[in-house]
Amino acid sequence: MRTADEHVFSHGLQDTRETIDAWSGRPWAVLRGWVALSLAIALTLLAAVWFVSGLLTPDLTPLHLPGLTSPSEPADLLPILYRNSLVLALHATACVAGFIAGASMPLAAAQRTGVSRWIHVKAGELAILFVAAVTIFSLGTQALYLGFQGSTLAYQLDISRLELILSVLPHAIPELTALFLPLAAWLIASRRGEWNQLLAATFVTVAIAIPVLVVAALVEVYVWPHILRALSDSHYTLQTWTPPPGWR
Repeated sequence: MRTADEHVFSHGLQDTRETIDAWSGRPWAVLRGWVALSLAIALTLLAAVWFVSGLLTPDLTPLHLPGLTSPSEPADLLPILYRNSLVLALHATACVAGFIAGASMPLAAAQRTGVSRWIHVKAGELAILFVAAVTIFSLGTQALYLGFQGSTLAYQLDISRLELILSVLPHAIPELTALFLPLAAWLIASRRGEWNQLLAATFVTVAIAIPVLVVAALVEVYVWPHILRALSDSHYTLQTWTPPPGWR
């Protein structure tokens, strides 16, 4: 049993090394597919946020937004980076689960017989279901959370939901595209049956996403508030809040 597990582990590492070596000679041929699909998912999510924000009741509690109601500080980056790191970790875990389901589990099952073989086959199927559940859960929760935030921001700043969506594009497009890279890699690999490449895809997509998320957070904290201030006709000023027309 131990020998079989060691064989599966070494085979997975070998596949990962070979995949990274192959990609290093043609990085853009690989990246463009991931980026294109991830961008499409990001735009779909933003459209869902715009739609959902029109259905939800805004929060009437005066908002606190660094750079708008108080000066931006480096510490304001931490909550954004923390939330995004959790989402990225969830998506990366789904990508690893795809590798286990599509590459490791079939190989492990082939080394076994009887009940042990059945367990490994079912574990692979459950891993694939896990990835599907993660994708649906991630998109759904983000659409609801961001939609509620969008509803509140648009109402309190007295701007349209479309104006709000347009204002977030400079940081939301790179941020969401980076976050969905692992899922995009999983979707493309699963369609092609290239399950053995997913562990390498996890390493590469996370390595790309991390610096992009840092830059996007900087834009969100230090640039986005100025865009909102210009759009909102200065209902909010540093350290001061005045209600927009129609405030209850």
